[in-house]
Amino acid sequence: MTHNTPLSPRPLHELSGGARPRVLTTSQLRSHGVSTAETNEQCRAGGPWQQLLPGVVLLHPGPPTSEERLHAVLMYAARERGTGVPAQPGAGRPQAPAYPEAMITGLAALTLHGFSSTPPLPSLDAIDVLVPRLRRLRSTGCVRIVRTPVMPEPEQVTGLPVAPVARALADAVAELADAGIVRRLLTEAVRAGHCDPTAVVRELNQARLLSRPHVVDAVEALLAEGRARAEDRLYRMVHEYGLPDPVWNVDLRLPGGPYLGGLDAYWPDQAVALELDTRAPRQDDDALWSEYARKREHLERLGITVVHITPRKLRDSPEQQATVIRTALMASADREPAAYVAVLPR
Repeated sequence: MTHNTPLSPRPLHELSGGARPRVLTTSQLRSHGVSTAETNEQCRAGGPWQQLLPGVVLLHPGPPTSEERLHAVLMYAARERGTGVPAQPGAGRPQAPAYPEAMITGLAALTLHGFSSTPPLPSLDAIDVLVPRLRRLRSTGCVRIVRTPVMPEPEQVTGLPVAPVARALADAVAELADAGIVRRLLTEAVRAGHCDPTAVVRELNQARLLSRPHVVDAVEALLAEGRARAEDRLYRMVHEYGLPDPVWNVDLRLPGGPYLGGLDAYWPDQAVALELDTRAPRQDDDALWSEYARKREHLERLGITVVHITPRKLRDSPEQQATVIRTALMASADREPAAYVAVLPR
């Protein structure tokens, strides 16, 4: 049986039995033939059931497990769009529950994604649930409703719909005022390979969080972390794929003339420049891109080929990026000689 399987009426003692406790909505209980009056009677003080959230019933006394809480908040958020029924233990191959237009986000999502710097699920007082902006829901109990104009594609983690890491980070950061915690979360996202810095900053920018000083400080540390990792990948790519050694981290200047800009690597004999494109989507991105474009156009007018590589391409396809650079180096023999420029250590 899956979360979508219709239920046939069963006696109350069978609903409460089984190898594992269960969570059901009141509409699912009615499909079992349990009336609203019977549900209220079972949920009385000291009774065998309890109302965990509005319209969601825990079919055993005592505190819910973390899994039960997660299913309960999703049932609450999805109940107006169709409901899911938790799979019966051992009843065939498990399938993902159907929770339309609802997914776990924030700290709970990060914990599900495997973050070590987030609290364990039982210690969270509130579980964030992402829903479309126009849904008529309110935060209550352990549910904190987070609204968005565009729902991301959820990832299935332990059979639950969970927001992607970058989105979950932004939703978590929105509720955090501790600079140290924010920095730890963002740093772990990069160091553990959960997502790219640019994806994180894009979500923070869309959530309008880059005006908060403690978030800005954490982002600067995040971008520095991401650049250091990208530089290390660049060094390894050059050596592992047999490219000629460039001069690293240099500034170019016309003799007796203006400053042309800094480069991550430069092959002076072939007049090929390489720049790591570590721009992140931020509020001043248009101005930053214009600066990149002006520098590239100026260098190319002087006969210097400029290669831009992103950290993601370095990570995902280093051999392809090495081929791009090798092609640019080989093509230099067919070009007019570049203007003479002074190469200075950065």
